[in-house]
Order: sequence, then structure tokens, then C-alpha cells
Amino acid sequence: MPKPSYKVLIVEDDFKVAEINAQYVRRIAGFKVLGITKTGKETLEFLSNQVPDLILLDTYIPDVENLELLWKIRQQYKNIDVIMVTAAKEVANIEEAIRGGVVDYIIKPFDFTRFKIALEDYTEKKAILKAKESMDQKDVDQLMSVSSDSSELNEKEQVLPKGISVLTLEKIENIITCLEGVTAEELGNKIGVSRITARRYLEYLVFLNKVKAELKYGKVGRPERRYYKV
Repeated sequence: MPKPSYKVLIVEDDFKVAEINAQYVRRIAGFKVLGITKTGKETLEFLSNQVPDLILLDTYIPDVENLELLWKIRQQYKNIDVIMVTAAKEVANIEEAIRGGVVDYIIKPFDFTRFKIALEDYTEKKAILKAKESMDQKDVDQLMSVSSDSSELNEKEQVLPKGISVLTLEKIENIITCLEGVTAEELGNKIGVSRITARRYLEYLVFLNKVKAELKYGKVGRPERRYYKV
């Protein structure tokens, strides 16, 4: 079964940044650049003729204020997904973007790894939605990247980040100790969670300096992020 191809529109007024983003998109399987626009007017004119699956949207566009363009897209094109790619770090801006239903929020400057994670997460969530006509709570939790571990919180769990369960974390640490490196997908298959959830735990262990991450290149040349016990 062929992998779906998602059409991407890049909205960015800095042509150098726009080209870097376009190069990043082209490096990820299943995505292609449909076009690049520099202003709000140009973007809306483009959308009147071609409709992408996903828009990479900057906040600072010359002829619009703040997230005005996001809301116009939401009102007129409800089936288009949006990822913010912006230098805007203000909480008010991020909060409004979340209210506007953005899929992800990437703060400049960023590296290819973070960009790739965003698009791979997008692909995985679209696949989950496409595969089912209805969902139970476990399916929705997987889609929303919520931990399904419903064990009662103890004192140790209360200091953990939201979505991190102490029991699952300890289970993952034990698994990694017995392995010579693991990817998020491999770990997810072992413990029965989504790749997104597995990666969240792995990145938290990296933060704690209990695990290290390295990019490994396979035969086809695409790097994969593997995690190793420190």
C-alpha cells in the first residue's frame, strides 16, 4: 500500500528561511512542497486555487498582525492542518495558536530533528484517524499522546511531567538496560504504546541524563534516533 503524500504550503517572508524549510520538507518521505508564499494576501490567493494538506505558518507576516492569518485560514479552510514555525515565544501567542487548533508549534531557530519529529507525528496521527471509523478512549489517548497508565499517583509521580507515569518510566529504564540501543518505534512495539508516547519517555530520560540519543544512518541514508543507556 503506497504511503500517502501530504502537500505542504510554506508561509514565510524570509526567502532564505523559506528555502531551508522547503529543503527540510523534501527530506521527509511522504511530504512534498506545494508552494511558498510571503504575505497574507499572497497566501489567501494561493489557497483560492490550490489547497494543501498542511501549512507551515510563520507568525510575523508583513501584511497581517499576529495570528490574524491563522484565524482566516481556520474560518475559510477548516480541513487544512497548520504547524506554526515562528520565533514568537510569548505565552499569549502560543496559547492563541493552540486555541486555533495548530498541530504543532516549532520555535525558531530549530534543527532538522525537531522538524522531522513534527512531520512524523503528523503522519502518524493522520494514519490513526484514517484507519478507524470510531475510537475508544485508548485510541483517543494514543492520538492525543496521553499516557494510558491509570495507576494512582504516588509522591514520586506527582513531581513527574504531565503524561509521564513512574511505573512506565521504570519499565522503560529496565528494558533499555537490556538492549544495545532502541528506537522509539521499537520501544513502543515492546511495551504496547505509540511511537509518540515512547519517544516522550525516552526524551525525558535523556533530559535526566540516564539515556543518550544518537543519530544512526541506515542503508537508505535516512537517520534514525536511537537511544542508549548511559
